[in-house]
Amino acid sequence: MGKIYSKKAQASKNLKPKKEVVSFLLNYSKALTVVKIDDKNFEIIAN
Repeated sequence: MGKIYSKKAQASKNLKPKKEVVSFLLNYSKALTVVKIDDKNFEIIAN
């Protein structure tokens, strides 16, 4: 069990997201609006 936790996790250096994922995240961030009223923040998704 000790050997499992002592090894370093090997991360892949060729991480390339799909175009669909990038497009979804960009569209989500464009639609997101944060409105601050007094000490509260409201997140609004405008679709």
